[in-house]
Amino acid sequence: MASPNPFDKQTPIQGIKHILAVSSGKGGVGKSTVATNLALALGRKGKVGLLDADIYGPSIPRMLGALSQKPNMNPDTNQLEPIERYGLKLMSIGFLIDESSAVVWRGPMLFKAMDQFLRDVNWGELDYLVIDLPPGTGDIQLTLAQKVPVAGAIVVSTPQNVALVDVKKAIDMFQRVSVPLLGLIENMAYMINPVNGEKMQLFPKGEIDSYAQKMGIPKLGEVAFNPSVGLSCEAGIPIVEANPNGAEAQAFMKIADKIRELFP
Repeated sequence: MASPNPFDKQTPIQGIKHILAVSSGKGGVGKSTVATNLALALGRKGKVGLLDADIYGPSIPRMLGALSQKPNMNPDTNQLEPIERYGLKLMSIGFLIDESSAVVWRGPMLFKAMDQFLRDVNWGELDYLVIDLPPGTGDIQLTLAQKVPVAGAIVVSTPQNVALVDVKKAIDMFQRVSVPLLGLIENMAYMINPVNGEKMQLFPKGEIDSYAQKMGIPKLGEVAFNPSVGLSCEAGIPIVEANPNGAEAQAFMKIADKIRELFP
């Protein structure tokens, strides 16, 4: 008799049409910045939630200027009410603990926390729930794949091969757990020379394009490096909100349009 498949027990979240996972094989590639700005771009034409699934290193509260806010418990539904910011519905462990407090949990605690963030939050009606996953291929990623039907995963990488090596592992993980891979976003792909407007390589250009082509993975877009992107997140006003007509914000808008075409 065949052993049961843990991924056959996925249960949709009522009211949420599409769940999108934003992942990277390693830290430092701007994954949370991408997830936040992508959620805002999708929110321009729909109802969107953003779940910070990085239990050990939550950054969404700071990036969206909501560090001081705490979610309320709805006595009628016994659910947490998500924080609302710039039209997004937000949830993060960062809203529940002090920013300087370490989360020292083993696997079972992570499983429980993820289940509560998915089921015990009053998300309401959403077109998209964007989930900002932690780096790597560990417990949180597996729990998500087991608990809910993920419409698709988006992998974030910087141009150099040292980042691509870990991205390959993330892609392999999603294939193993049967989560559709929507595509790859190349973050900090280049920098615009302010003098002549030419593109400059901030990092060594690796094999990211040839790898994506070889594997048949769509490249959803490239986002240029600009200090204003990081500064805007530090200020709690992400670039899509702070400067929606700028080149970087427009790159996220175009990526959002591609996702809407996949999941209208």
